[in-house]
Amino acid sequence: MEPRQILVKTPFKTVYREGNRLIKLFEATYTKADVLNEALNHARAEETGIRVPALLEVGIIDGKWAIQLEYVEGKNLAEMMKEHPERKAEYLEHFVDLQMEMFAQRAPLMNKLKDKMKRKIEETDLDANVRYDLFTRLEGMPRHNKLCHGDFNPTNIVIAADSTAYIVDWAHATQGNASADVARTYLLFHLEGEAETAERYLDLFCAKSGTAKKYVQSWLSLVAASQLASGKPEEREFLLRWINVVDYE
Repeated sequence: MEPRQILVKTPFKTVYREGNRLIKLFEATYTKADVLNEALNHARAEETGIRVPALLEVGIIDGKWAIQLEYVEGKNLAEMMKEHPERKAEYLEHFVDLQMEMFAQRAPLMNKLKDKMKRKIEETDLDANVRYDLFTRLEGMPRHNKLCHGDFNPTNIVIAADSTAYIVDWAHATQGNASADVARTYLLFHLEGEAETAERYLDLFCAKSGTAKKYVQSWLSLVAASQLASGKPEEREFLLRWINVVDYE
């Protein structure tokens, strides 16, 4: 048996390589339903035909739930941006192209994005009046059925040795409005302290897709509120500022 090569370790899971497999081993704090939902999301994304590592197996390892995937030899886009800052604009353009390719797909059995956002906002400790206003705004947003990732950021794009790009980590995937997914990516760049990259990303997506920037921005308070449910203290002040912004000039 191949030795385990630990790649990532968090309080919730350990990700390691074993031969030609990547194994996500989840702690007991991660529910069985969440593990199976992530595997199901991955399988449904894979069925659309976009490039994702093949889902190989779901089961129990060392008494813990595990998802086994095809291991893709390569680097993620965040590493490449850091190693080659002179090519960052090129990488960012590739990043947007991949996201738009994803949005062109349909996965009709995926959970609905607006339903998930509503559940997440319900989980926050925001004032009842604020939550009511957010629910009202969310209900008024257009319903679409595009494949959305929910955590589309450069660390979740793996570039293989032959330059093929794979989109990974489908735990938060849904079907819904592409601009909500773009707003979340924009938010994630800001949370990483990449404000300039966030603006370049948003400008690039809007130019390539013909989407009004103000339309994407109209989702920002909603995605910030749903992100607040993650309960990360270091994000709270920043997210509350975004939640309180209703209109953009």
